[in-house]
Amino acid sequence: MASMKGPGIFLAQFLRDNPPYDSLKNIGRWVAPLGYRGVQIPTWDGRVIDLDQAAESKAYCDDLKATLADCGLEVTELAAHLQGQVLAVHPAYEVGIQPFHPEGLSDKERTAWATEQLKKAVRASVNLGTTSVPVLSGGFAWHLMYPWPQRPAGLIEMAFSELYRRWQPVLDVARDNGITVAYELHPGSDIYDGATFERFLDVSDSHPAACLNYDPSHFLLQQLDYCEFIRLYGERITAFHVKDAEFRPSGRVGVYGGYQPWPGRAGRFRSLGDGQVDFSRVFTLLTEAGYCGWAVLEWECCIKSPEQGAAEGAPFIAERIIEATEVAFDDFAGGKSDDALNKKMLGLD
Repeated sequence: MASMKGPGIFLAQFLRDNPPYDSLKNIGRWVAPLGYRGVQIPTWDGRVIDLDQAAESKAYCDDLKATLADCGLEVTELAAHLQGQVLAVHPAYEVGIQPFHPEGLSDKERTAWATEQLKKAVRASVNLGTTSVPVLSGGFAWHLMYPWPQRPAGLIEMAFSELYRRWQPVLDVARDNGITVAYELHPGSDIYDGATFERFLDVSDSHPAACLNYDPSHFLLQQLDYCEFIRLYGERITAFHVKDAEFRPSGRVGVYGGYQPWPGRAGRFRSLGDGQVDFSRVFTLLTEAGYCGWAVLEWECCIKSPEQGAAEGAPFIAERIIEATEVAFDDFAGGKSDDALNKKMLGLD
């Protein structure tokens, strides 16, 4: 078994225009003393990375790594969630998605832009020496999640065929460069649970670069068995967001949330340790599955401040990372063995 790395922290939710949250150097100096050893960088935020330069220049990436190394940090992954969501957009979501991409693009132009952005994230990952790019899948069928009105035959199959058609160039570039695309299974995307991930694997002929960014919080809010998920798909997990959540349904709201703001929903994201995710079990199962990537805090909480969430997150993760054993606990009671001895113990002499 391998040991995972960490603690890491996803910077997206902490970046602001005022120090120490306004640049890679400044935020690195803030998170390192909290106990973090790595940062996951959002590729869409120019305050912490120039994706164009990172994709083309090894020297730029070496400088970026040196900036972090001065703080005692590494790059865990480059995250491209927003560009992934832009790759496949149903017209109903065009207005809401617009802030994620340059204005004035047609669907064809938007898809081309997102494809190139994702390829740049892959090339930049190669230059930085990281191996996985966490993303959202985007999609065309999310509004059809609940089967009413009845869905016509072939509709979902067509949606996933088109989804893969758009992702294939990115997945191929990732495969050819030894990088995995780690889909975060997320509401609003067509790949949001195990069944939809399997459907995507089916249409992609189990593309080797199509992997997973495991985040148990989204599964808890769906009431999906997030532990069994690791047993089913552990070999495809190449990134890990450590994020907590709680689900407390009432006679008023349940899984769908009733259009309530986050504090009023039955399912809410929480700071680590304040929710219901059994992280001791999660870390055990991931270790057993051979996961040796980073354990990265993604902080989202409608109650606690980001500063407190970040400060509590590093020790929470560090305490749960398992140093995987290379010996059996009962080796002391063992002895040398050979075929003759084995036959004798089995009564086969």
